[in-house]
Amino acid sequence: MPLDHYVSQVHLRKFYSPVLQNRLHAVRKSDLKTFTPRSEDVCRIDDGSTNAYLQPARVVEDFLLSVEPGYNAAIATLREGEPDSAAVHTMAGFAAYVSTCAPAAIRIGTAPLQSVLQATAEMLDRQGLIPPAPEALGNKTITQLLNDGTIHFDVDGKYPQALGISGILYRLSVFGNWAWEILHNEDKDNSFLTSDFPVAIEPAATAAL
Repeated sequence: MPLDHYVSQVHLRKFYSPVLQNRLHAVRKSDLKTFTPRSEDVCRIDDGSTNAYLQPARVVEDFLLSVEPGYNAAIATLREGEPDSAAVHTMAGFAAYVSTCAPAAIRIGTAPLQSVLQATAEMLDRQGLIPPAPEALGNKTITQLLNDGTIHFDVDGKYPQALGISGILYRLSVFGNWAWEILHNEDKDNSFLTSDFPVAIEPAATAAL
């Protein structure tokens, strides 16, 4: 069973501590305890890139072949202030992958699907197409059961991941064609931090008419 990194090791290695050499200073979010892992020890999931809703099930790995090998070269051109098309493809592809396959991305993609399922159930209920629950559940309607928390929709996280992977080339195109703001840190005593979801959406300035 492959251990798939949803944040590429080539990215994580850029945050190695010069004191620890081939290790990171890390903080575990669950208990806020610090530890010093290697890049291969964090941000990974068993079979994380495998998705049975897609054929082939590991198709996203083919996409990563055009992204991960060029990461170090892309960083180098960004530091020089002269990113070429290959660097743009690599960095946009990295963002597209993380925003699709990281656990946080899957959680974000799950909530809208749960809302759609609940809205659909309530609509069918209003049309009288869903019979009341059995007496053991108080003969309540599905709307009542959803609202009081007796039942809920449990969405398989692999489904929103599959939707994201199916549109990953679109995400790459969007990220690659947006305006970029590149931050260059020259202060070695105040290093940049990264996380298990190193992407964010920033409000863009409204264009003047």
